[in-house]
Amino acid sequence: MHSSSISGSQPVDFSLFGGAESLTEGKKPHRTPRRTVVIRPTDKDDGSSHVAPPQDPADFLWLMTEEPHRSRRMQILKAHPEVTKLMGHEPLTKYVVLGVVALQLYCAWALRHSSPTSLLFLLCAYVIGGTANHNLFLAIHEITHNLAFKGIVPNKLLAMFANLPIGIPYSVTFKGYHLEHHKFLGQDTIDVDLPTNLELLLLNNVLGKVFFAIFQILFYALRPGIVRAQKFGRWHVLNFAVQLVFDYLLISTFGWRPFIYLIASSFFAGSLHPCAGHFIAEHYLWDGLEQETYSYYGPLNVLAYNVGYHNEHHDFPSVPWTRLPALRALAPEVYDTLPSHPSWPMVIVNFIRDKEVGIFARAKRLSKAAKAAAASAKHQEDIDVESDKSE
Repeated sequence: MHSSSISGSQPVDFSLFGGAESLTEGKKPHRTPRRTVVIRPTDKDDGSSHVAPPQDPADFLWLMTEEPHRSRRMQILKAHPEVTKLMGHEPLTKYVVLGVVALQLYCAWALRHSSPTSLLFLLCAYVIGGTANHNLFLAIHEITHNLAFKGIVPNKLLAMFANLPIGIPYSVTFKGYHLEHHKFLGQDTIDVDLPTNLELLLLNNVLGKVFFAIFQILFYALRPGIVRAQKFGRWHVLNFAVQLVFDYLLISTFGWRPFIYLIASSFFAGSLHPCAGHFIAEHYLWDGLEQETYSYYGPLNVLAYNVGYHNEHHDFPSVPWTRLPALRALAPEVYDTLPSHPSWPMVIVNFIRDKEVGIFARAKRLSKAAKAAAASAKHQEDIDVESDKSE
């Protein structure tokens, strides 16, 4: 019998593992240190060990509980009724949108004589364009909750204006799907933010996760139409018409390169870009936890309408981006106990390289229709069993 020590850890008694010398049996489960920040850690969360058994990578995590945000909203409203003073539209939003749209149109015009394969063009599309268009994606997210103006129509028109540098009609379609994401968080076939079974089958490995991280924007653009088609209405028609007329005027006046710049900006905005980490950070399950929503409180929120305050946003969608930090400060007994992410870029890196997190790491629930169908099938099965017994 003998023991050994590795990297300052406690000695490993090999006799407890049948004399194995690989050390894997004696090692503690390891995760990337501080993938999530626990402000008030328990004894189980030492920053390197998983706090729960790894999730089954062959399936999503199916829960029977209700989504957590409604009950937490009720809890905070009861403890802090003054939270209602934080709700309402934010006049600053329209000026930020105007500035970012102007920046993108200027950059597109300035690069009209540059080759799309040149270093200058690509750097501008990634650094300036990717950041700006990501900002506009999140401006549309903010406007979707009618938080730029008091009225519905001005918000929809502003969203279409913010959509112009994105290059493809997006704003009205996003609105319908995103509001369902809030109302039916985690419900399979309704919440289109959830990966599909096909994605789980094809992308649940390192190469698949790399592909997913690079082409995130395409998944969010194409998945909704495949999983849950929306009813096409007059606002969709107007969004398409406005965007197509803008694209036509841009191309016919300045050529294809400004349009290519805008499309490349949108691609980079939802690819391997520091800001794009929030797509994965928001609702993927981390470190063996069953927490469905995570926040991030770092500096990139300045570029992203404070979307990192994601628990706060889901708890109170009527609180605009400028007041989400105040919401967190109002209820520290709630938000300081929830694990959060220290870095969006590292979220992407850890998602790709860590076997404990993958396409499978999402919480799903049966929709009401699926529950009713399952209950009906169970009832019919019980009737058949009783019938067999009586024969």
